[in-house]
Amino acid sequence: MKIIECPRDAWQGLQHYIPVNNKARYLNTLLKIGFDTLDFGSFVSPRIMPQVRDTAELISLLDLKATSTRLLSIVANEKGAELAAAFPEIDFLGYPFSVSETFQIRNTHRTMAESLTVVKQIMNIAVKSQKTVVIYLSMGFGNPYGDAWHPDIIAEWVEKLHSEGITIFSLSDTVGIAAPEDITYLFSSLTSAFPQLEFGAHFHATPADWKSRIRAAYESGCRRFDGSIAGYGGCPMAQNELVGNIATENLLAYFKEAGETVLFNEQYLKEALELFPLTISPLSGEI
Repeated sequence: MKIIECPRDAWQGLQHYIPVNNKARYLNTLLKIGFDTLDFGSFVSPRIMPQVRDTAELISLLDLKATSTRLLSIVANEKGAELAAAFPEIDFLGYPFSVSETFQIRNTHRTMAESLTVVKQIMNIAVKSQKTVVIYLSMGFGNPYGDAWHPDIIAEWVEKLHSEGITIFSLSDTVGIAAPEDITYLFSSLTSAFPQLEFGAHFHATPADWKSRIRAAYESGCRRFDGSIAGYGGCPMAQNELVGNIATENLLAYFKEAGETVLFNEQYLKEALELFPLTISPLSGEI
């Protein structure tokens, strides 16, 4: 069981800038909890995503000596991949590949065909720098734009991307519309058709509907889940109103009840929950 904590996803839609020292204090607390991976920042255009413009500086403020948690950074193009790959502290390069043409253009200003070329470029950089690429299949459970969607389309793109060397895929419900039956079908069919690959779930959901989605993915073989402390955030490139992430504390409670062995430090989880509101508050100053 892998839990991926995503503070980057929680922060990226905020209009006010969070001081880098606040981010570092919060991330250093998260690093003590015991997550498999921390999705901590992005090497993307600061004009488009100003909240994560300090990712390079942030790395220098992280205490990685006493943690087994690995770092993942989102990149949107070859330049971003080169910048991220220069840091030995980063283990994973995450690329958002949308199965919706409309959203791919909105998010990266490229078509799906052009984005496949970008994936090839990022893979070349990753191989040379000994990084692993994680593909986020954005709009993986449907889209609000009327673009064609079907589970077979997901499988086709998984096959194409795997042929380029990708072995980790995170199915992303970017706007919070995944139906449990679609989740069940997708994870069941993908894990059966591609047993050598790792499939994760990155859901955006309200507090009322998160559990049915997690249950559907878990019971269908998914063992990699993204979450965000307090369930904050979402994708600002998809729509004006952020849906929210799955609250990490809910994920941990669910898997504990399901009998899964998920080791985490409850003291530091509690500290992170208390620290998070101060971290994102525009009035808190430096904490």
